[in-house]
Amino acid sequence: MSQGWKTLAAGWLVSLFCLAATAQAQAQNLTIEITRGSDQATPIAIVPFEFSGQGGLPQDVAQIVSDDLEHSGQFSPLSRSSLVSLPSSSEDVFYDDWKRVDARYLVVGKIEPQGDQYRIQYELMDILGGKRMLGETLTSSSGDLRASAHYISDQIFEAITGIRGAFSTRIAYVSASGTGDNARYALYVADADGHNGQQVLSSDDPILSPAWSPDGQKIAYVSFESGNSAIYVQNASTGERVRLTSFRGINGAPAWSPDGRKLAMSLSKDGQPEIYVMNLATRQLTRLTTNPAIETEPDWSPDGQSLIFTSDRSGAPQLYRMSATGGQAERVTFTGNYNSDGRFSPDGKSLFMVTRDDSGYHVAKQDLDTGRVTVLTDSRWDESPSVAPNGTMVIFATQQGAQGVLGAVSSDGRASFRLPSAQGDVREPAWSPFLN
Repeated sequence: MSQGWKTLAAGWLVSLFCLAATAQAQAQNLTIEITRGSDQATPIAIVPFEFSGQGGLPQDVAQIVSDDLEHSGQFSPLSRSSLVSLPSSSEDVFYDDWKRVDARYLVVGKIEPQGDQYRIQYELMDILGGKRMLGETLTSSSGDLRASAHYISDQIFEAITGIRGAFSTRIAYVSASGTGDNARYALYVADADGHNGQQVLSSDDPILSPAWSPDGQKIAYVSFESGNSAIYVQNASTGERVRLTSFRGINGAPAWSPDGRKLAMSLSKDGQPEIYVMNLATRQLTRLTTNPAIETEPDWSPDGQSLIFTSDRSGAPQLYRMSATGGQAERVTFTGNYNSDGRFSPDGKSLFMVTRDDSGYHVAKQDLDTGRVTVLTDSRWDESPSVAPNGTMVIFATQQGAQGVLGAVSSDGRASFRLPSAQGDVREPAWSPFLN
């Protein structure tokens, strides 16, 4: 079942991870393994960027761009062995040559050292249209070359698809290592491709439910460090944090309002777990639900006017929707007898959730207008879905053998990949908003 639901229903069990590793590092990279490519991916050729300096670059910018676009599920980069030539500018491109290898688009570029900086020029060509679509020059430090590559990927993705790229965003996730009394938990923040993972919190006790603030500066999460669950908000850069709740019983599932002024959560301070909203300026709590069932996993609609949440008031976990100011809750999921951990798409037209069928627990998408449900994954134990800010991908926790790993799937289900860690289990992913 969904881990967030299982945690509540079983009394906040802390055995959340199948722990294998024995050491926790301060930095961590997750390695992407493509598990399914899209049969409708657009062919694109990305030529290695010409470098005019001495030696080599610390980062292969063109390869990072190629990886980004491939992982989106919408592009199929040609292998470097299939490139018909190595142009570095649009002036050197012969469009007919690239038509013969079925490239729909072409990316070329050059990088020049300028003191302790690099000058990067890149261009995007439409091969079938025979024209240059995009070109830009930017400056990067050595340490920011990967970030510059993600920026280039964002521009290319948007120029072709019309959708803002999310490669420059970040993910948060929880890593666990050790067993029994030696178990250690850590909260990490990494690039969207799993690289540059930096530890922002370490604890002997479980960490759950990280959630990004709308400005991408803070993370709310649940920690058991005081012996009971408590909700904290921490600055992802400075480490400064505050404890918001530590009531007796359950303090869980924090979710930011779109304006960043409120936090929805599940609290059992008055008995059963119910949905509450906290005004962050005043710390005033407003109780939204009153029901003998378990009410948890809230998520705000993009316009901030309503919430969805998981409840077993019908006898099994299903998703319900209600006004952000309270009132009557309306059931929104009816397919199957288990649907939980709902997350709105950025446009508010769909829900992503965990659903159960005879083969296990999967990430699914429900159209809110038609009610149509599409199962996106074929793994058996998926949980904690989190949607990219452009709505094109969903990251989630799953199992790969005995190891907890992160998975990602395109919103149409056509492409998927996994992000295993060499340093233990990873769980509880959260995709950041756009950072600027």
